[in-house]
Amino acid sequence: MLQSPMAVVWNLLLCCLVSTLLVVSTEEIHGEEAEKEADRVTNLPGQPAVTFRHYAGYVKLQPQHQKALFYWFFEAQEAPSHKPLVLWLNGGPGCSSIAYGAAQELGPFLVQLNGIKLNLNKFSWNKVANILFLEAPVGVGFSYTNKSKDLHMLGDRVTADDSHAFLIGWFKRFPNFKSNDFYLAGESYAGHYVPQLANLIYERNKGASKNLYINLKGFMIGNAVINDATDLSGMFEYAWSHAIISDKLYNDIVKECDFRSDNQTRNCGNHIRGFLEAYSAIDIYNIYAPICLTSLSRTSPKLVVAPRLITQHNLWHKLPSGYDPCTEDYVENYFNREDVQRALHANVTKLPYPYTTCSDVINGWNDSADTVLPIIRKLLNAGLRIWIYSGDTDGRVPVTSTRFSVNKLGLKIKEEWRAWFHKTQVAGWVQTYEGGLTLATVRGAGHQVPVFAPHQSLSLFTHFLSSKTLPDSRS
Repeated sequence: MLQSPMAVVWNLLLCCLVSTLLVVSTEEIHGEEAEKEADRVTNLPGQPAVTFRHYAGYVKLQPQHQKALFYWFFEAQEAPSHKPLVLWLNGGPGCSSIAYGAAQELGPFLVQLNGIKLNLNKFSWNKVANILFLEAPVGVGFSYTNKSKDLHMLGDRVTADDSHAFLIGWFKRFPNFKSNDFYLAGESYAGHYVPQLANLIYERNKGASKNLYINLKGFMIGNAVINDATDLSGMFEYAWSHAIISDKLYNDIVKECDFRSDNQTRNCGNHIRGFLEAYSAIDIYNIYAPICLTSLSRTSPKLVVAPRLITQHNLWHKLPSGYDPCTEDYVENYFNREDVQRALHANVTKLPYPYTTCSDVINGWNDSADTVLPIIRKLLNAGLRIWIYSGDTDGRVPVTSTRFSVNKLGLKIKEEWRAWFHKTQVAGWVQTYEGGLTLATVRGAGHQVPVFAPHQSLSLFTHFLSSKTLPDSRS
């Protein structure tokens, strides 16, 4: 059958259009694959030999590409295509997930010996999952912006929005992980970051195209800031119950301070100062751990997570924190090395300030919710798996705070408080609730649980991913 001249023209145009689209699509695929391969880390100084791949670099954020967030990604040690993908976030706000989570806690390479050597972590979480560490927002670690005013516009909302934009860009570069189950995890002020990002993903997934959909299944947060009023009351009760403050000081704080208000009396301020001074010679993040004596002169905040009632007292930022050995010092030494930065494809813009575990260029935080409990309740109702855990020697976001905050949710208990075990020892205690929430403690661990209880924290993480009940007997 002969085609009309017009039909021939239309067919030619259609063929040309399809060919052009195929060429563009192929170029995009090759471009993304090239970017991914360029991010592969192959000669990291001090790294022990491993069989899994890891990648590091920047994802520029749409639409202007003025912002670029830095990541470090470790494939699972075995069968990465079949393992879940987990994004880990530390808090602060303004502290690095790479400097803490990756290099000191749960990553496969832990910085040792004054930043000269990396030790292989036998309890790395990439034994059971693909782990992605992100430095967010801009101004944290190696993440940067070309517009200095961005550093004055930071807060919870911007951090969630930029982290979501990062994930969309990252999945474009690593499309082979897009169908894997995706989870969020974090500690400290990530008690804000993680639920807020989860909520943003949940909302933007509604009606999203296949390219923009993120396969979120749940999240896990530890020693997490989630509800200011109960976080504060629990912190003071913990200090009293662990004999750090006197009966009188505790009763004065309870009497004079309104934990639901930012406006406090002068007497309350004096009592808070007394509380802070009580912690001035020990590490509030693990009350039984030795402090790093070489860091006593430091004034930069570490894992600050301080609500407004606390931050009005300058002494807060001078409290010693760190663990023996002084890994925060080691980490800063390591990531300030030029050979390390080259290997990680980091600091490509030559930032005018040194790498620090917590940002020295973020001086303000514009929005911080008093509570994220409504978000947690909403996402539980949406069917997400949510676990909250607490190292029970942390004085900053202690187990008392977490229990008070979770109780505010008013959930029905499914399984009452009981011990859970790792091998032959009690690893902590656990309670589960109707609707998918699990609350667990980790015995003898501080604010950074994987530092002090690496094998127990890996067991906790593994059970969270599989949604299996924590062991109730010795094995």
